[in-house]
Formats: sequence, structure tokens, C-alpha cells
Amino acid sequence: MKSVSTLFLKTAVFVLSLPMVLFCLFLIPEVGRATADLLPTFKASKYVVWALLYASVIIYFIGLYQAFQLLRCIDQGKAFSVSSVRKLQVIKRCAGTISILHLCVLPSFYLFAEFDDAPGVIFVGLIVPFASLVIAVFAALLQRLLQEAIEMKSENELTI
Repeated sequence: MKSVSTLFLKTAVFVLSLPMVLFCLFLIPEVGRATADLLPTFKASKYVVWALLYASVIIYFIGLYQAFQLLRCIDQGKAFSVSSVRKLQVIKRCAGTISILHLCVLPSFYLFAEFDDAPGVIFVGLIVPFASLVIAVFAALLQRLLQEAIEMKSENELTI
């Protein structure tokens, strides 16, 4: 049963990577071009947006890889190990960094909202930072719980 659950989650991790590939190929270049059109005086705006978004995608893939490695640890029976805690710490840092990077891109969403007179666009721009912040907090919670479980396990082994 445990192997089936982790296989499902490994598949989900793989499926989560596919939209990001499409995002990199089609949406990021378009967002950069649109930002450059909205800010003709700031010629580098396109490259700044591209750099921030591509950096967040790279960090996203690092986090997905760590999640995949965490699932492998669970398959191997090493769920309560220091390496699992480190993987959760990397996931937490990746999610926090993605949130910060997308908050840096938020002014371009404001420009789109001003140009199209659609204030809801700003809320769309807040989805990714909020979701990655939730993931960071959840990973921090799991990291702390796992660390406490490892400490209790080592204390119990010492008493026996």
C-alpha cells in the first residue's frame, strides 16, 4: 500500500512539472513582451521579468526534485531521517524564494490591471506567491514535526 501511495505521489510530481514546461515555453516570453510594451521607457523590463520568472521556475524544479527524493526516502524506509528533514528544509526555502520572486513581478500585474482597467488581474498575480507561501509554511511545519519525531526516536533508543 505504501509503495502505491508513493507511486501516485511521484506521478503527481511528474505531472506538476509539465505545466511549468509549457509556462516556460509560451507564457513567460509573452509576459515579458507585454511588460516591455507597457513600459517603453524601461527597455530592460522584459529581461527583468524573464529573469525573475525563469529563476522561479528553476527553483520550482529544485523543489519538485527534492519532493521526489523525499518520496524515495519514504519508499526505502528512511522517512524518519536527517536527510528527510534536509529535503523538507530545501522545499521550504524553495517555496519561500518563489513567493518572494513572484512578489517582485507583481508590479507588472499592476501595469496590466491599469492598462486593461481590470483590477482583478492583481489578485491573479497574488495566487502564486500565496500558494508558495502556504507550501513553505506547511513544509516548515512538517520539518519541525519530523525533527521532533527523530529526537523522540533517538531518546527512546537510548533508554532501551
